[in-house]
Amino acid sequence: MAKTDPVSALEKRVGQLEQQVGILEDTLAVRNLQHQYGYYMDNFMYDAVIDLFAEDIEIHFFGGIYKGKAGARRLYIDRLRKNFSDGTDGPKYGKLLEHTQFQDIVTVAKDRKSAKARFRYFLQGGTHYSAGEARQWWEGGVYENEYVKRDGVWQIRIMVPKIVYVGTFEHGWAHVKPEFVPFSSTTYPKDPMGPDALAKVKPAFWPDKDLLPFHYRHPVTGKLINAPRAPGFAPKAKKGK
Repeated sequence: MAKTDPVSALEKRVGQLEQQVGILEDTLAVRNLQHQYGYYMDNFMYDAVIDLFAEDIEIHFFGGIYKGKAGARRLYIDRLRKNFSDGTDGPKYGKLLEHTQFQDIVTVAKDRKSAKARFRYFLQGGTHYSAGEARQWWEGGVYENEYVKRDGVWQIRIMVPKIVYVGTFEHGWAHVKPEFVPFSSTTYPKDPMGPDALAKVKPAFWPDKDLLPFHYRHPVTGKLINAPRAPGFAPKAKKGK
């Protein structure tokens, strides 16, 4: 039996370790990228958010698909910045939009050129009574995103925020009306702030429930886990009506 060349074995082991360290570095970079997105959103820094995206970014949001930097600008600059920060970037007196990112699972491709990740987010938003109409709400959901590394820099390539629930602070999510926030129904340019396309399948919104598919396999069985949409719910009619 031929003896293993110790030099070749060492080179192989060094290569394996370099790959492992590289994957760990990329995992941390993707995690930091998504967390940085959350901090920029906290402070209404929408220009900085746009700069995190790849040129061919695709954002799936409220039943619409926004494509490229032009689509991203319609969503973040024309729509979100107008609605939440009076049309300008930066912190605003009496405006709150805390966008916490956590519970992340990051999977880097073997070639280290792309990655997928799932993040949970929790949002507290509102306007102080001295800054306009007083309002306050909770929001929670998950992201299933894809990332690409170009010229050594990680960028967000596909963003899929799944808003699971929204509820006012006063009454919570137990009393929110179905489709409290309307889904996209018209595309750009008919809607100047609309998406480039509509989703083929309308996403569920609380109290309706569905599962944003996991990008990763079960760590023990190796199977992809999925689940059907929850049965629809129709409130019972009150007596006499």
